[in-house]
Amino acid sequence: MTSRQRVLKALSYQPVDRVPVDLGGTLGTGAHVSVIANLRRALGLDEPGAAVKVVEPYQMLGEVAADLRDMLGIDTVNLPGTRNHFGFADVDWKPWRTFDGTDVLVAGKFNTEPEPNGDVLQYPQGDKSAPASGRMPKGGFYFDDIVRQEPIDEAKLDPADNLEDFALVGEEDLKLYEQRARDLYDNTDLAITTGLPGTAFGDIALVPAAFLKHPKGIRDIEEWYISTISRREYIKDVFAGQAEIAVKNLQRIHQAVGDRVHAVWLDGTDLAAQNTLFCSPDTYRELYLPYSRKLNDWIHANTKWKSMKHCCGGCEPLIEGFIEAGFDILNPVQTSAKDMEPQLLVEKYGGRIIFWGGGADTQKTLPFGKPDEVRQQVAEREEIFNAKNGFVFATVHNIQCNTPTENVLAMFEALGRVGATLCGCPGQTRRPAPTDQTRRKE
Repeated sequence: MTSRQRVLKALSYQPVDRVPVDLGGTLGTGAHVSVIANLRRALGLDEPGAAVKVVEPYQMLGEVAADLRDMLGIDTVNLPGTRNHFGFADVDWKPWRTFDGTDVLVAGKFNTEPEPNGDVLQYPQGDKSAPASGRMPKGGFYFDDIVRQEPIDEAKLDPADNLEDFALVGEEDLKLYEQRARDLYDNTDLAITTGLPGTAFGDIALVPAAFLKHPKGIRDIEEWYISTISRREYIKDVFAGQAEIAVKNLQRIHQAVGDRVHAVWLDGTDLAAQNTLFCSPDTYRELYLPYSRKLNDWIHANTKWKSMKHCCGGCEPLIEGFIEAGFDILNPVQTSAKDMEPQLLVEKYGGRIIFWGGGADTQKTLPFGKPDEVRQQVAEREEIFNAKNGFVFATVHNIQCNTPTENVLAMFEALGRVGATLCGCPGQTRRPAPTDQTRRKE
């Protein structure tokens, strides 16, 4: 069974020869660049000091390159978008060293010059004449958005200002989508995932619009959340306009990539925290569901894509609504949050929504546990989540910086993807990961 076949069967709730594994297939199933660099060295893929590409600068995600995918037996590959969180393309690579001493490659428009206080700023579209839109504090690991909120004049508040973020995908970008999709489909046997532009309603990571030089409308994070109650009609108008543009982009992107893409990250709006919700199930059904349903209905009527809903936190009370909205996949399945016990989730929702995540806890076990504890958790999660089929193994969101390499290796050893000897584990080497020589395209 090829990787592509394995994932497609999981997405159809059919039995698989082994649970498919994702690392780097989405912007929520990757790993910090320092984790990738350490992992590559441990596996003998790189010498010390070799630079790893930062493929997503906001979260500082490292590239999961083909050699690493092969060695770990990863079943997915990401079809990247044409611009990153800060609005510039990941091209023209140049060297940089992170605060923790990791040698990396960053895009040409990525600002590497520190401020007098040591912070590193990023600028929308790489334009330093515009106000900075992102900040990595001195000694930090990630970027935070800089909120650039103009004073709000209620009399002049116009939903069109919050629609500046959304536009039709241009012809040049569509050509890139098509070329990249064809290359990945024809030259790998992997399941292809991609994120779609402008399809997440109220994603708080995108509300500040770090990619716009002078954003208008409601951009302050606190103000946005308040507005979902106090200015609900305004928010509905924004979502309605966004949905109209999004459907047109779905049509255009599907014309470019066809069904070479298998799963799409449609919505990354977090609606829950560790122990509570950001909105009630009733609010979700009124404010968010109709617009997501419109997009999902188009996808299911016109494509073979499976759509993914990303929602961190204790979102269990909202999952029924996600299913009603037409989402096929739930990620990251934050099992450490309230009411997110794996057994409970499978009993209530197994067979109705795919679990893409939940395989290893990135808050406690993976970063702070021992390798044996990691192996035990991974084995338990694999058994529970795959009980009704419909499971793609991934960590709970991205693997965070400073996660011990031996724990990451133990995770893949528990999945049978690397040999026990690589992570210093007792016992015999388990099932070898597929390689370029053993992979075969469909």
